[in-house]
Amino acid sequence: MDPKLLLLILLLAGMVVLLLLAFSGPSTSKAQSRRLSAAIARHAPSANAGLDARMRKAIATVRQDKGSFASLIPNPENLTNRLHMTGKPWTLNQYIMACVALMLAIILLGLTRGWPLPLTLLVGVAGGFGLPYKYLGMLISKRLRQFIASFPDALELMVRGLRSGLPIAETLSVVATEVDGPVGEEFRLVGERIKIGKTMDQALQETATRLDTPEFQFFCITLNIQRETGGNLAETLANLANVLRQRGQMKLKINAMSSEAKASAWILGCLPFLVFAIISWMNFEYMAPFFTPDPEGIFGFSLMQIIGIGGMCWMSIGVFIMAQMINFEI
Repeated sequence: MDPKLLLLILLLAGMVVLLLLAFSGPSTSKAQSRRLSAAIARHAPSANAGLDARMRKAIATVRQDKGSFASLIPNPENLTNRLHMTGKPWTLNQYIMACVALMLAIILLGLTRGWPLPLTLLVGVAGGFGLPYKYLGMLISKRLRQFIASFPDALELMVRGLRSGLPIAETLSVVATEVDGPVGEEFRLVGERIKIGKTMDQALQETATRLDTPEFQFFCITLNIQRETGGNLAETLANLANVLRQRGQMKLKINAMSSEAKASAWILGCLPFLVFAIISWMNFEYMAPFFTPDPEGIFGFSLMQIIGIGGMCWMSIGVFIMAQMINFEI
């Protein structure tokens, strides 16, 4: 057997084994989501109401995207939900067109630089669809951080409104009017859903499903339990605001304690690529074999290119494992 082909097979087998080890085991985030969903379902007034709302949303999404680029996506509802979570007025068609345009630009750049065709296609597809998806994730994380930071203040505003004698629906309108940022936007959407005929529980549940944050799901569970058992809603929401503030403080402490590991992960992950870029800029002839196709190689890849791709895959798995080691559930 050709030693180059044997090396490629060993690299691929090792990468598959490490991926299985990295992704195996129970997921704490999924378990937490299941517990919260079960709690909401137990105290929801009607399980069929939430199901009907999700069905109407799915049907509306399919009808809107029928006959467009979005119809080629196997599950467009998840991607549409991610676009909504960014708070930007982007549609699914615009996102797909941007991904395709970026992919074609990367492929054209690779062909003009003389990269091998398989490497060019691989980098083009990965960059064209991976970079926009990563950018969406960054926007969603930023917006969720802003929402979580302002949500206890919104709860305290609701507490003051309830203690002054306002009903819960009016306090939601006050939060939508007085609070800026993602919290005000989400509560305005809740108010709009209530105006078109949905119940408050359905409107809040749709927002909780889209945001998928424990903080807002705690709020929905609190309202459902209080409606069943009674009691002082203002006092309950005040306690919830206090718990959410303590939860935020615990997250800040964990971030401070894990900052060294995060810095190590960033340095170990970025240093090889930074050195590679500097050497290529200072002496491109030295790094030219890495970009030069090899007709006698495996699928046009030279041995140096295969080793480089394998090294990047192994480094990615190592950085992923380091990130999971500092990912704590609160």
